[in-house]
Amino acid sequence: MQTTPTTAKTTETEETDPRQTTVTVRCTGHVRTAIGTHELEFAFRGDTLREFLDAFFAEYDVADLLIAETDAEATAHGWAPVDEPPGSWRKNPEGENTRCYARVCVNGRFNENLDGLDTTLEAGDRVALIYPFMFCC
Repeated sequence: MQTTPTTAKTTETEETDPRQTTVTVRCTGHVRTAIGTHELEFAFRGDTLREFLDAFFAEYDVADLLIAETDAEATAHGWAPVDEPPGSWRKNPEGENTRCYARVCVNGRFNENLDGLDTTLEAGDRVALIYPFMFCC
C-alpha cells in the first residue's frame, strides 16, 4: 500500500497565539484539483469554522467553489417546490450557504447540521471540502 505524505500549511502566528488550531483538511473533486492534494494539515488562528475558512481561503483560492453568496447560488435548479420540508430544517443566512452540490463537513457531519460557520473546531478535527466532479440527475 502506497501512502501520500500530507503537507502542512500554517499561518504566521503558529507559535505565538494560544488560539492556534490545527485541523486535517480533506479535499475532493474540483477542490482537490485546485489545491493539488487530497489531504493536508492546516493551522490557523482561531477556533471556529468561519475563522478556518477565512484563513484557508486566504491561502487557497477556492472560496468560489464552495461558498454561495446568494440564495440562488445555493439552490439547484429543477427541484420540486416544498411547502414544509420534513423534519427540522434550518436555513443558513445568505452568504453562509455552500454552493449547490458543494459541502463543508466537520468530522463527517455537514456544517449546517452543527452550528453552521460558528461550529467550534478543536485540534485534530477533520474538515472536508467537497465539490464533486460529477452530479447525478
